[in-house]
Amino acid sequence: MHKRTWVVIAILVLLGTYTWYRHELAPVGGNDVREIVTIPSGSSVSSIGQLLSKQGLIRSPFFFSWFVRLHRDQSRLLAGTYVLHPSLSTPEVVNILMGSHLPEQTVTIPEGFTVRDIDALLAAKGLSASGDLLHCAQTCDFSTFTFLPKQGSEAAARGGKLEGYLFPDTYFVTEDQFLPKFFLERLLGVFRNRVSDGLTKEVKTSGHSLSDIVTMASLVESETRTDAERPIVAGILWKRYEKHMSLGVDSSVRYILGKKSASLTEADLSVASPYNLRKFRGLPPGPIANPGLASIEAALHPQTSPYWYYLHDSKGQIHYAVTNDDQNVNRARYLP
Repeated sequence: MHKRTWVVIAILVLLGTYTWYRHELAPVGGNDVREIVTIPSGSSVSSIGQLLSKQGLIRSPFFFSWFVRLHRDQSRLLAGTYVLHPSLSTPEVVNILMGSHLPEQTVTIPEGFTVRDIDALLAAKGLSASGDLLHCAQTCDFSTFTFLPKQGSEAAARGGKLEGYLFPDTYFVTEDQFLPKFFLERLLGVFRNRVSDGLTKEVKTSGHSLSDIVTMASLVESETRTDAERPIVAGILWKRYEKHMSLGVDSSVRYILGKKSASLTEADLSVASPYNLRKFRGLPPGPIANPGLASIEAALHPQTSPYWYYLHDSKGQIHYAVTNDDQNVNRARYLP
């Protein structure tokens, strides 16, 4: 075989190998679904490659290891927890694992969190100073979100008019790009997509305003432990509301007093606030928490039942009652 032929074959093999190499370093896919990856301290390059491959974040653990060793980066991969996604190439993943880019953090806002709770969560994660998000919720301009209520003078100032409209979910953020106002706008944007726009027909046919639905959903969120309870409790509260009865929801007075778990005193239950739903009838002036979708759906689709009362025992089990006498029996039986 002529020397020129061998040269051509060698070039073709090199080109093929390089093309294969580049393909194996390319992103797995174009989707932006995040994966949380924890790299244990002391992990070898090959074990990191196997972990990333198993989670669908790289094409080849072999070429991952080859790339890292080729660039002499094996000692620079940092242990820790990262948020990665399949649209990253292997070199981009390596750069993140070397700390060249600040990794994303996950911020999960649980159902039932208040604005103050969210503020404390972000401060604990080091994303903002304590009070910054709360101050913005009370003072920043969110007028472009037209679903927000025109807050009356009786509504609590503690969460601003955003209370109830910050959609609980998991959000991905980076510390260097974090601003409280932008983060609040993201939460409001998800609420708009999922509820204000997404449930327009349901709200219209419910016979209640969006504000009343969200306020009722916040009571349901605070008063229930499971999704099965939510529509039944919503049915009880709407029924009491329509009969102009006291709703008797203690979580509302806890909200205005900032008293999460300590026992309510006689003075607490006598406080002259429209959030005291033992003393005042109707809904509170605004939501007392940011409800999840299940509680919003329950407020929109309450379940009819014969019950007028409910309580939870010390184990969290709910007990319903038809009459006040039945409720008193449940109190004696199930409450300490």
